[in-house]
Amino acid sequence: MSHTTRRAYLAWIAVCLIWGTTYLAIRISLETIPPLLMAAIRWIVAGTLLITILKIRGERLPGPRAWPSLAILGVLLLGFGNGAVVWAEQTVPSGLTAVLVATCPFWMVGIDAVMPDGARLTITRVAGLAVGFGGIVILVWPEIHASDAGGRAFLGGVIAAQIACVGWAIGSSYARHRGRGHARDENVLATAAFEMLFGGIVLLVAGLVLREASHLAFTPRTTAALVYLIFFGAIGGFTAYAYALKHLPVATVSLYAYVNPIIAVVLGTIVLSEPLNARMVIAAAVVLGGMAMVRAEARA
Repeated sequence: MSHTTRRAYLAWIAVCLIWGTTYLAIRISLETIPPLLMAAIRWIVAGTLLITILKIRGERLPGPRAWPSLAILGVLLLGFGNGAVVWAEQTVPSGLTAVLVATCPFWMVGIDAVMPDGARLTITRVAGLAVGFGGIVILVWPEIHASDAGGRAFLGGVIAAQIACVGWAIGSSYARHRGRGHARDENVLATAAFEMLFGGIVLLVAGLVLREASHLAFTPRTTAALVYLIFFGAIGGFTAYAYALKHLPVATVSLYAYVNPIIAVVLGTIVLSEPLNARMVIAAAVVLGGMAMVRAEARA
């Protein structure tokens, strides 16, 4: 194994660990920081820092002609993809949110199937979607079946998590389509930095419209969580992901999606005493099993 390959695997391990812990950090930061403003601060600061670093290093940055498409990606991947996750964690435990977000491949397969040049649905993929959906039902049914305000709030969080998946799936499809054209030679970190900045600006506007600023407060605990999300979750995590993706097969890198929910569930249980029982474990295993069927078919 070459030195580059070893570093790529270390980067992949870093992605698994870092992105698996971000759900806990989000939950902690929400203790005093409103959701949309928290996400806005995270991505604006991370994007600005990355752009500054790349500029100092003399890296080529996307020009104004590329900004509209990068703004679309920022809105889809971060405005909806991350903003809705943060919103969901207000009422859904961090570990369960990670499991719900792990259903992104289901949405990606469905959206890809309706695209003109997309891959058609097969029996294996349909079966994987059915298995995954069954796991979600097992996971959330007791909570959403409750008729009280808590049950309705939990259902709202579940819906928000799925909106995040839809935004991420549409954004990923758009990114692949864009990547077939002139964007294929762009610096990955530079484009990501602009997506962070544009997505963060949209989240900032949304947070201000919802008057979240009146509830904004910082404590040492929530500030530390936000700093972790900026430097480790956004800058460090994405840099490691880009490096791993450059030097390892996509199928290998994508396995992080199986590891993240496990880390998030364990941390949520240990640090925040979030509920964990046999039903949740079985349901999570069913969801990940369905996702494995979909991914296996996609790699075939």
